[in-house]
This record gives sequence, C-alpha cells and structure tokens, in this order.
Amino acid sequence: MSRDVHIHAVVIGRNEGSRLIDCLDALAGQADQVIYVDSGSTDGSQAAARARGAQVVELDMSKPFTAARARNTGMALAVKSETPPRYIQFLDGDCALQPGWIETAFSFLEAHPEAAVACGRRRERFPEATIYNRMIDAEWDTPVGRALACGGDALMRTQALRAVEGYNPDLIAGEEPEMCLRLRHAGWQIWRLDAEMTLHDANITRFSQWWQRARRAGYTYAEGVAMHGSAPDHHKRAELLRTVLWGIGMPLLHLAGLIISPWLLGTLLVWPLQVLRLRLRGMDWPQAIFLTLGKLPEAQGVLTYLWRRLGRRQSRIIEYKR
Repeated sequence: MSRDVHIHAVVIGRNEGSRLIDCLDALAGQADQVIYVDSGSTDGSQAAARARGAQVVELDMSKPFTAARARNTGMALAVKSETPPRYIQFLDGDCALQPGWIETAFSFLEAHPEAAVACGRRRERFPEATIYNRMIDAEWDTPVGRALACGGDALMRTQALRAVEGYNPDLIAGEEPEMCLRLRHAGWQIWRLDAEMTLHDANITRFSQWWQRARRAGYTYAEGVAMHGSAPDHHKRAELLRTVLWGIGMPLLHLAGLIISPWLLGTLLVWPLQVLRLRLRGMDWPQAIFLTLGKLPEAQGVLTYLWRRLGRRQSRIIEYKR
C-alpha cells in the first residue's frame, strides 16, 4: 500500500493456537506495526507472535480480564510509539484479515473525516461445520452504510478513540457497541462498508458453547440498558424487552398454568408458532428453532447480571470457547 499515514494493528487473544498464526500471517505487510496483547495464553501464543515480528504485551491477569481492557492496552502502546498511528486496525486473534481490506477502509476514512470507524463483512471460516457457526455467519451480515456499531474487527481513527478514552474496560462483552454510542454522541460516524474484511473461526461445536454465548448476549443487554437505556439512546432496550418477554415472562406463564389453570398451558403453543413465523420470514428450520430457544439462555444472562449487580459482585467474563 502506497501511503505516508501510519496504521498499526492491535490483535488480542488467548490460547488461539493456529488461529492466531493465521491472523498474524494475514497481517504481514498490511500494518506498520502489529501489537499482540495476550491474556494469559499457555499454548505458546506469545512466542508465535514474536516470531512473526509482533510487539507482544502480556496483560496483567491479576485484574479481571476483559477484551476491552486488552484492546485499550494495545491502543495505549500504539499511541506511545515513536510514530503514533492515525488509524488502528483492531482484530480478534481468531480472525484473519481479507486481502485488500485495509486499503479499502483506509481510503474510505481518508475521504470521510467525520467517520471514526470503518468495518466490513466478517464471515465464518467454516459456516457449514455446525449449525452454530452458520447462525453466527448470518449474525455478522449487517446492513451496509451508516451503522450504530461495529464488532471486534474494524479500522478506527486514533483521534476519535482517544477523544472518548477508548473502550470501557469494565464491560465483559458488548464493549464495541457501547464505545460506538459514545463516539456518535461526540459527533463521529460509524460505517459498514460493502467489502470483505475478515474470516472468523467461531469453532462452536457443542450445545453448551452456544448456550454460554447466548447467555453472555443477555448479560450485555441488561448491562447496556442499565448504562444507556434511557432516551434518546434506548441502548439494547428492544433486545432486553424481547428476552424478558420470551425468556422470563413466558416460562412464568407456563408455570402459572401448572398451578392456577391448565388452560394457561395453551400458551406453550406460542413457541412452535414463533418458530413457524421465523421460518416464513426466510430462516431455515434449525435457525428458527435456535433463535427462539435462545431467549432462555439470554434470560439467564439477564438474571446473572441482576444477581451480580444486586450483590455488588465483580463482573466476570462469560466464556464459551473452552
């Protein structure tokens, strides 16, 4: 890429193994400096990153881990370098950059000084391996144009990041939408480009992993509403309302049917009817079923957040990759 503007890449990861190697190999020659922030890996990730020329920083694991804290650590190192970057490409260690992405995103941000973030199409590397991977691949396919938020992979303007003090390090998930909300409040724009950006390897092969990922989503809905749920943002409010209705309200109504009146057990029909409604909207049967059932682990995540908040307990990451 012919340019005088410095671009750094910040990669975060923990025990990503060959996925991290693919990530770093795909970055070769794409950024002026690659910073890898490791969160307690025991698989040799640190050595693999150093062997590929990355500047490695090991996150202080005496404090609770969050991806947001790891990204902030990488950003802080980037801006303190001898040649601070105008842009930072953030990447999760299980993602590989697509050829041409940085050139595309760089050109867009240079032409649109009001834009703080450019993201593109993140795809699953093996979408047909499991139903869970296929659902995640569909989840990544958000509309092109001005957006409310981005995901973990994006090219970001350093000036904008510093203006909002980066990510909220206390969030165990959902840190990107929360930071994008603050960026928009500060007058910046978020854009999703019609371009291939990264390949992601979710590697979800078990029902328990899917459940934990959905539980984490519910947690972020509750926390998002607690932080920014009032007008005019209504951050994550619609998602939380749907989760509470289906994941808490409906089960309580079914329970009432067992205690009060068997007629209320007729409400069990809303579940297959919802699956049918989603199928008629174009989803296949497995997707429709899992999207409907997903309200149950999401509700568990909401209750987990409330339990921790009421007990003033420290937030802990909800992991699904084990």
